[in-house]
Amino acid sequence: MKYGLNIRPEGALDLLSLGALVHRLDPGIIPFRKATECQIHVSGGEFNVAANLADCFEMRTGIATALVDYPVGDLIAERVKAMGVKPFYKRFKHNGVTGPNMAAVYSDRGQGVRPPVVFYNRANEAGALLKPGDFDWKAIFADGVRWFHSGGIFAALSETTSEIIIEGMQAAKAAGAVVSFDLNYREKLWSLSGGSARAVAVIDRIVKNVDVLVGNEEDLQKGLGIPGPEVAAKSKLDPSAFFAMIDQVVKKHPQVKIVATTLREVHSTNRHSWGAVAWIDGQTYVSPTAELDVLDRVGGGDGFASGFFYGLLTGAEPEQAVKLGWAHGALLTTFPGDTTMATADQVRAFAKGGSARIQR
Repeated sequence: MKYGLNIRPEGALDLLSLGALVHRLDPGIIPFRKATECQIHVSGGEFNVAANLADCFEMRTGIATALVDYPVGDLIAERVKAMGVKPFYKRFKHNGVTGPNMAAVYSDRGQGVRPPVVFYNRANEAGALLKPGDFDWKAIFADGVRWFHSGGIFAALSETTSEIIIEGMQAAKAAGAVVSFDLNYREKLWSLSGGSARAVAVIDRIVKNVDVLVGNEEDLQKGLGIPGPEVAAKSKLDPSAFFAMIDQVVKKHPQVKIVATTLREVHSTNRHSWGAVAWIDGQTYVSPTAELDVLDRVGGGDGFASGFFYGLLTGAEPEQAVKLGWAHGALLTTFPGDTTMATADQVRAFAKGGSARIQR
């Protein structure tokens, strides 16, 4: 046992995620109100972790999710395949008019003093229709799954998505998998499905099944209903406020062995100071700080989570696991889109203190 976790040494899948797939329309630095063309990125917080682990770190991963049989669904399925993620789809038929639909996210990148702007169309979203019984967990876990992951955005989509997360987590625990959950608290989503009181009640039921939590101070406060820390952070990069909350997290959920998050000081849209912290089985770890020239910030947190999980799955020392997550999240902000274009060698080099000197 390491990190307080009993991680299976092998399995058919290193990680299985449960969540909703989306497609993001990205006009680059042009605001949407003036856009004439867009790139399309396939995303979803849970999918991003599985995709990053498969594509960058060459791990065997899967995604349990909804897919609609229409051209947007086909586009998304092609990207899932291209990233090397094994799909377990609950399929829906599109009625040709109103759906069900694959959710759309609209997000320009901003520039300089102009921040990125993100908005959604999740109307009649197939992912929100997922419910307990939609997946044969016994069959999925039959050949072994080492790690199971889901997140708070998916939990907030409907009354049934939180229930299928709990069902999946309980199946994962029964099969010997480590369970992780990214709190990813989104006030807009929870406000449509019962507000903050329901969010705390739902997330509390989910986290009772969780070994590894990802989330910052705001996520812990709003998602877990934990009061803010008495210790005031001196800056966005000061981990003291985050660590001050851990005792309350573990008191409420004593089975949680790891809590981790990124730290980000935004100087402008394209200039961030970047760090990461983790509490691992009673010990605290803090990454170095990197000064980032950001191309596209979306997906940086998922980039951290996937690099961090990779370190844990491969038995790295805790400090090194945090550095791998920090390095991969940093590199992810240099690529367009929500998923990785980095190699594992690039991540390891940056984690060791690599530079941006030209590679010949």
